[in-house]
Amino acid sequence: MAAPSGTGPTAGEYIVHHLGFLQNRKPNNVVDFGVFNFDSLFWAILLGVLGCFFLWKAARKATSGVPGRFQAAVEILVEMVDSQAKGIVHNAQSRKFVAPLALTVFVWIFLMNAMDLLPVDLIPQIWHGVAPAVGAPDYMRVVPTADLSITMGLSVAVLLVCLFYNIKIKGLGGWIHELFTAPFGANPVLWPFNFLMQVIEFVAKTVSHGMRLFGNMYAGELIFMLIALLGGAWTLSATGIGLAILHIIAGSAWAIFHILIITLQAFVFMMLTLVYVGQAHDAH
Repeated sequence: MAAPSGTGPTAGEYIVHHLGFLQNRKPNNVVDFGVFNFDSLFWAILLGVLGCFFLWKAARKATSGVPGRFQAAVEILVEMVDSQAKGIVHNAQSRKFVAPLALTVFVWIFLMNAMDLLPVDLIPQIWHGVAPAVGAPDYMRVVPTADLSITMGLSVAVLLVCLFYNIKIKGLGGWIHELFTAPFGANPVLWPFNFLMQVIEFVAKTVSHGMRLFGNMYAGELIFMLIALLGGAWTLSATGIGLAILHIIAGSAWAIFHILIITLQAFVFMMLTLVYVGQAHDAH
């Protein structure tokens, strides 16, 4: 929480600090591709392992009788993803990999998005007490999907899967032929334009795929910080008490609405993954 002026950080300092990453360089330095956001990597990997564990546990305890609530929820999720995969990816052999991939993507991104529902200062304050003891910077971001490097990494991984299926389904020669003959035709004069359009399409899909998820989750995280500032500004006065009440009401309302956002964004990312992989199976 932000402290009153003179006894703690200002609102701007509070937000800037909360937007800093735990990484192997100081904030505001020149961009370096050797820099890692360790907090984003830690939470992303941890939540990925937890998501796989929950799915494995559901599969291990699955029974043919009346399912429990957890098993029923997982079965509904699996059936939903499988039905979407069947409607988009028409190759049954490919769906044996693509459908579980889509399910993993949905669960993983949902869990990473859901970290936004934790109190803004909960984990950063815990880290604030631990960081000096381990000699680490006092920064901790807990929403991996609010980190552009994570979302773009996911979208690049989807691109690699699409390239794999382009080559697998069409053959290397067939895919190269498509790169130079679609969408305008096979005339040699049009080859450079076809290739340029294909490259632009792949880049646009990949960038928009990652940026869409990042933009929504970054905005949601920022709104939670602004709401937290309302609670940090409370005092024993009519205005201060009003801000505290507004903080509770706004925080609760936004958290409830944000449940829809984190679920929708996970679903959209999963659906676009299926669509892009499905397009890799189609010949132009």
